[in-house]
Amino acid sequence: MSQATKRKHVVKEVLGDFVTPTEKQQIVKIISSRGNNLHESVTAQGETFLVSMPTKFRKNIWIKRGDYVIVDPIEEGEKVKAEISFILYKHHIHYLQKENLWPEGFIEDKTSKEQETEDGGEDVSDSEDDESDLFVNTNRCNYQYSESEDDDDDEDDDDNDSEEERADKDGRTENGS
Repeated sequence: MSQATKRKHVVKEVLGDFVTPTEKQQIVKIISSRGNNLHESVTAQGETFLVSMPTKFRKNIWIKRGDYVIVDPIEEGEKVKAEISFILYKHHIHYLQKENLWPEGFIEDKTSKEQETEDGGEDVSDSEDDESDLFVNTNRCNYQYSESEDDDDDEDDDDNDSEEERADKDGRTENGS
């Protein structure tokens, strides 16, 4: 199987499937990346440990600080105590919350984020127009485009000018000089 085909199947599995954690698995939040496909995570109870990214996700799926994942425990691990088995996106989290499988410790995180956005005056909605989770490239300048009414007025005045007035503005005379 080619690399592109493997990538296609992994992405389809991550984005399409709704997985519920088993008794051994648990949901953790990624705190930071430690490099070498290791990530520091915290459980709902506050315990921190390292988790490893399996080979099938490497170079195909990226996770960042604040993401939630389902992990399988590694019994013989001292520092690395779990391996990522599934990456949870927004629609996965909503599904788990509806099924009452979301850990109590992480419910406070979600409600505090929603309260912050409500305090900021933004409308929180689940519509497709919600672009709050889109990546913003901070290396690019943000331009604010606006049209002023003065520009439109000048153009309207130009349309009403006679040929003589336009010629005078251009610096020409009727004599052709």
